[in-house]
Amino acid sequence: MATMRALLKKTVAIAKPSNSRPYSSSIGTYAAATANAVEPPQLPPFDYQPRPYHGPSADEVLAKRKKYLGPSLFYYYQKPLNIVEGKMQYLFDDSGRRYLDAFAGIVTVSCGHCHPQVLNAITEQNKLLQHATTIYLHHAIADFAEALAQKMPGNLKVVYFVNSGSEANELAMMMARLYTGNLGMISLRNAYHGGSSSTIALTALNTWKYPIPEGEIHHVMNPDPYRGIFGPDAKSYAKDVQDHIDYGTSGRVAGFIAETIQGVGGAVELAPGYLNLVYDIVRKSGGVCIADEVQTGFGRTGSHYWGFETQGVIPDIVTMAKGIGNGLPLGAVVTTPEIASVMNQKIQFNTFGGNPVCSAGGLAVLRVLDQEKRQAHCADVGSHMLERLRLLMQKHEIIGDVRGRGLMVGVELVTDRKEKTPAKSETAVLFEKLRELGVLVGKGGLHGNVFRIKPPMCFTKDDADFVVDAMDYAISKL
Repeated sequence: MATMRALLKKTVAIAKPSNSRPYSSSIGTYAAATANAVEPPQLPPFDYQPRPYHGPSADEVLAKRKKYLGPSLFYYYQKPLNIVEGKMQYLFDDSGRRYLDAFAGIVTVSCGHCHPQVLNAITEQNKLLQHATTIYLHHAIADFAEALAQKMPGNLKVVYFVNSGSEANELAMMMARLYTGNLGMISLRNAYHGGSSSTIALTALNTWKYPIPEGEIHHVMNPDPYRGIFGPDAKSYAKDVQDHIDYGTSGRVAGFIAETIQGVGGAVELAPGYLNLVYDIVRKSGGVCIADEVQTGFGRTGSHYWGFETQGVIPDIVTMAKGIGNGLPLGAVVTTPEIASVMNQKIQFNTFGGNPVCSAGGLAVLRVLDQEKRQAHCADVGSHMLERLRLLMQKHEIIGDVRGRGLMVGVELVTDRKEKTPAKSETAVLFEKLRELGVLVGKGGLHGNVFRIKPPMCFTKDDADFVVDAMDYAISKL
């Protein structure tokens, strides 16, 4: 840390507030904020006491991981946290210290850590039957599929359950190729669609890709309003897709896949109207359109239940995972009866897809999100946080962009706003400082210079204020 701080002395001028005068906002506690925070902010109160921890230390766990687990596993922070308990939007380490989880286990915990209603559904099902595959009947998988299909627009009514987002995207790609009879798949640069051998091909960030054969995958220009060459001009990005089909394929493609807000890529929301234009181009070229809702689904964007709805489209196939299970290993592919019928050519089977425990938990998640009105809550808290972050951007030159919607937010840090030079080392220092203050965020983007703020959907305005105050304090100390 000392070495890093020494390195950053050269960038202090960049990180200084652009306006040293105090300013106010009509929102929350920020009205009293001054240009230079003196005291570190304090976590909001939370009426919960974690259990005493008597397990192995962080050093012991890390040593065992290094000895027995794959070397490709990475961990956050110079001294990794030993997280032993979670409750709603908070996590606790082995010392009992509380942290505000603003990353939700990589955008996975939707209802909240150990939500009682979800826990109860899992526990009660565990008491009766832990596992039975789809070769037998069980009401849990049918009930869950029905509830999920009712959340989908149009004719998206057939559900396939899997165990992860990678599996979901791999199955969707196979469906697209079987249904269309074509091979070529189109995805966006800066996209992330999984870590399996096939979905790595769809992914377009070199930090996640191994040098293995990919085959018939085409990456088109990313419609990024902040960094993209055409800014927010959806028509120009869509023309790039048409040009790619005309010049880089036989003229026929199997499908197009995109996240509506890119997650690993740094909370990049696609240029408005882009998907509507591209879906039309792809369908005219014989392909189907796949929406990757692994991170954007289930009301997280606030304005809509599904991310693709923010672009006014209905896809042919939708993939989902993460928030669907609130931490359970659960994913799904939802498509039309016509497309689903192509799977009848052979036997399609997943041993754990639709496991009764996961199905009971997934159904409980849907019910909690509805009963607690989490979509509206995400819209309310998210707009509050985004407004505060945009005010913070006026204060600190190092913040190059604030973007997203609902509780799917990105804050991109740069050393030069005009050139948009990624503030890689500064981000690393701030990342550690936020952890010291009690805030756990994610990092994204090719250069790791985007803070990903995507908390459990029970996150409050007080929590949002604490995140912004902590960020303000940390930047002011650079």
